[in-house]
Amino acid sequence: MSADEEENECECPPGLPAWMATFADLMALLMCFFVLLLSFSEMDAMKFRRLAGSLAQAFGVQAKVNVNEIPKGTSIIAQEFSPGKPEPTPINEIFQRTQDITQMSLEVRDSQEYDIERGEPDMEESAKQRLQSILEELVEQTREDARELAGKLEDRIANGEIEIETEGRQIIIRIRERGSFESGSATLAADYYDVIDEIRAVLMLKPGLIEVQGHTDNIPIRSERFRSNWDLSAMRASSVATQLMRGGYLAPERFEVSGFAATRPLASNDSAANRARNRRVEIVIRQGLGNDLQAEDIELLKNEGEDIIRQMDIEPEYLFDLEPEEVF
Repeated sequence: MSADEEENECECPPGLPAWMATFADLMALLMCFFVLLLSFSEMDAMKFRRLAGSLAQAFGVQAKVNVNEIPKGTSIIAQEFSPGKPEPTPINEIFQRTQDITQMSLEVRDSQEYDIERGEPDMEESAKQRLQSILEELVEQTREDARELAGKLEDRIANGEIEIETEGRQIIIRIRERGSFESGSATLAADYYDVIDEIRAVLMLKPGLIEVQGHTDNIPIRSERFRSNWDLSAMRASSVATQLMRGGYLAPERFEVSGFAATRPLASNDSAANRARNRRVEIVIRQGLGNDLQAEDIELLKNEGEDIIRQMDIEPEYLFDLEPEEVF
């Protein structure tokens, strides 16, 4: 080549740096790598729905989602429209609710019926019903105890010497005057000691206070020893109580002695037979409530249980073992 040709040869512009080729190859490889990852990836719709449900429960939102169904292909049209009966998508079924604990509290509160006049919930009526049920069980237990005592004193009852009955939580053993006391006398007949001994034996088996009550007819009495039927009835009750406490088998603390004269007759005093029936000594076993009721039950019974007591024929002082001046 001549010198003139070398001088006339054009100068080519410089090319790109050599590292650009390597960088371009690296970017192409990275793009191929991500495309390959995307082609192998798949969305677990079931797992996504479970995760969404957990988050909804944690934040107080509940969605009705059928998580056990096999995922199906969807499209915008399929999501928003369906042939036949409309079936809203899970997103359309989401609704705001309170958390489970708050919702339960609201439902329970809403279920309580309020008394419009008194402004109190129906819980008080439920407490009264429960209280009445307990009292009915106690009264039935008293009747069962009375039947047991009647079985042990069957012969005396058959002979007409005593009677047994119940009134609420009281067991009444009624001693007839026939054969027990002479007319106008407060001395217990010796032949009647065996009857008292048998009564003592059954009283030892049953708990409760024992009140011995004397009763007479309405015919006035006045003698050197008894000024009136009050004295006579009280002395007859005292004689029976003294005989019952003989031997120390029954604690004196269990006893109360009272005389009522002719104020509590069993029948009208218009015939000799009725007057004989009214002359009697009654041994009353007052069983009370024991430990079957809680403090709030007793308070409810004192405040608003008068109807229950009246229906069950229970005297309040016999329920709580109160003195007359303490009766509510």
